[in-house]
Amino acid sequence: MSVHFEERSGVVPCKTPWGSWYQTMEEVFIEVDVPHGTSAKEIKCRLGSRDIELHVKGEEIFKGKLFDTTMSDEATWTLEDKCLIRIILMKTNREAGNCWSSLLEGEYCANAWVQDQMQRKLTLERFQRENPGFDFSGAEISGNFAGGGPDFSSLQK
Repeated sequence: MSVHFEERSGVVPCKTPWGSWYQTMEEVFIEVDVPHGTSAKEIKCRLGSRDIELHVKGEEIFKGKLFDTTMSDEATWTLEDKCLIRIILMKTNREAGNCWSSLLEGEYCANAWVQDQMQRKLTLERFQRENPGFDFSGAEISGNFAGGGPDFSSLQK
């Protein structure tokens, strides 16, 4: 579901010195630019449930404690076109209110505008899941969207 929503609505990337990261309700995507011609043998990537480490050609790109927990057995990394590493982490908490404000604790933080846009995107993704007959991919949202948006669960159907 997330993939199709993201394909239609785009992503909100958080730029970093080495590339960028972005998120959906279910996943965190990390894109790392590496020198053209890099081989998989030159990459050392450790993906834990609470920590991550990436080295390319012996140089540390990043290392630290993730903002929140992930399912390490479902994490993957790929080298694309010998110039881009794509890491996909599956969030443990898959609620719209679980919007990561940084990739690592205290590092690669989203600025206030990017964080606001990420939270809006996750809230729209939640609305899309709750209302599959509607298309929220081009929608704008205002008002109470922090923490996953308003809670309509107490309303009678």
